[in-house]
Amino acid sequence: MKIHAIETGRVRVTERWREGEGDGLRRLLNAWFDKATTGWLPVHVWVIEHPEGLIVVDTGIPADANRPRYFPPFMPLIQRAAVFDIAPEEEIGPQMRALGLEPRDVRWVVMTHLHQDHDGGLHHFPSAEVLVSRDEWSFACGLRGRMNGYLNQRWPRGFAPTPVDFEDGPLGPFPRHASLTRAGDVTLVPTPGHSPGHLSVLLEEGEPTIMFAGDTSYTEDHLLRMVADGIGTDLEAEIETHRRILAHAAQRPTVYLPSHDPDSAGRLAHRITLDPHGTAAARVGRLGKVA
Repeated sequence: MKIHAIETGRVRVTERWREGEGDGLRRLLNAWFDKATTGWLPVHVWVIEHPEGLIVVDTGIPADANRPRYFPPFMPLIQRAAVFDIAPEEEIGPQMRALGLEPRDVRWVVMTHLHQDHDGGLHHFPSAEVLVSRDEWSFACGLRGRMNGYLNQRWPRGFAPTPVDFEDGPLGPFPRHASLTRAGDVTLVPTPGHSPGHLSVLLEEGEPTIMFAGDTSYTEDHLLRMVADGIGTDLEAEIETHRRILAHAAQRPTVYLPSHDPDSAGRLAHRITLDPHGTAAARVGRLGKVA
């Protein structure tokens, strides 16, 4: 199998967005009003050339991601705290075609969650089966979703993804899982916290496991330090998800690929596995810098 790491633009967020501080509403306000910002972070999409068909994990951002939004009423605060940089040719559709891959040939699009920087390229995949966890779909739909910052009015007309129900029992430290491929080498696991129905994708290619982790953490270092972001819906669930990912990596070598980690593409290319007992300092030299 061939795996493509495609950067669909960049995002810059406040430091307290990426690494939260405080509890409850205060944590969210700290993320929105923090004056310190990160540098530009990648918005990764992952394309897997699988024998059973092309698989895309997340879809990146659209070229008009910075266009002002006025609902919910606090949306201007979100847009101030998270700024995007993307040209039309950087959307996932044109980038796939540049690689000789046709978006209309994609069999499955797996959404880790439905935030704008992950669902903004859905319109490029009119023929694919789109999979979203049932909890995420229920939370993101309608007025409730809009009031929680989901831009569901931007979904393609008639958007009706296949809800994922995790009914296949435990998989290592994960309490449930759902198999995607007949070969059993692509598995979906619940990783809630950043959003209520967040999921991650595990790909077995012999050894190691490749984990497409969405926004379970913003970087590998945040995972190792058990740092939750500032906008997650459930702080305790996010930390518990971190524990399960680290436990999985202790049982089986795992390449951990969060969507916005600048080092994710390098770790994929070199199959650099997560050391669940490691520290940032211990990883200096693996990619030429600290993750």
